Amino acid sequence: MTPRRQPSSGVAAPRPARDLIEAVLTNMRQNVERLKYSVLAPSRYVVYLHPSEYARLAGVVPILQRETARALSEAVEALNRRSVVDRYAARVFGGWRPPVQNAGDWQIEFVPDPDGDLKEGDILVDSELMLPESPTLGAGSRTRRLATVHSEPPTTPRERSGDDAMMTTSFARIVYEDNAGRHSHDVVKDSVTIGRGGIAYPVDVRIVSSVDVSREHARIRRDPQSGQFYLIDLSSLGTTLNGRHVPRGFDDSGGSKRENGLETLLPAQARIGLAETVYLDFDATRRS
Repeated sequence: MTPRRQPSSGVAAPRPARDLIEAVLTNMRQNVERLKYSVLAPSRYVVYLHPSEYARLAGVVPILQRETARALSEAVEALNRRSVVDRYAARVFGGWRPPVQNAGDWQIEFVPDPDGDLKEGDILVDSELMLPESPTLGAGSRTRRLATVHSEPPTTPRERSGDDAMMTTSFARIVYEDNAGRHSHDVVKDSVTIGRGGIAYPVDVRIVSSVDVSREHARIRRDPQSGQFYLIDLSSLGTTLNGRHVPRGFDDSGGSKRENGLETLLPAQARIGLAETVYLDFDATRRS
């Protein structure tokens, strides 16, 4: 991240609230998914701020949410607006352009950075693209996430991570509910990491919850030869499988973690608990 420039007083000038809206718009434009007959824009955005920045803006968060949703709708409308020249060229030369649309209602949250990774003035936008349940898409993950970090100066987004949204095979499905609502994630890889995540901790299934859930809380491993699934606990406060704690999958030596190879066989249908705070329903019999 580029360090924030300090004014002569030595106190960082607060970032204008409108920059948060612009950061969300930038993320949206970068994370559209082009299908055959439409272009999908992400529906859900979580904007992380330095705790002091969040405290300054906490009283206007509802207004920020409304204005960000309005700005997103206007941005989608602008992307779909075509000039007279464009329309004429399309009639003469072809080249129909599919419209951009939101895959669902806008869901926008502004939250303080729980991990201490952001500097004052930095913005982390974590967006989720909800892909429609349609056989024309093929089997695979129905969500894709992209995180962008904006530092000042200049405001340059940086992609943190993204999920493979259009894989050919879905091995299982994870359904869960966290502080941001109900979600579904199709397992399309042989290794899926679950947790709160963070700038330095990209995860496949990002949980919005209290710090009881670790940044990297658990991992699901699939054996490609047998097709069997295994659960690995990587957390501080524990992981449960159908109500029972699984053994910790790492050893803590001198403040550093090293995985010890311990893993627990995961049934085809199971309920996974993260620090007895968030629960995930795992189902290897329900595939896309």
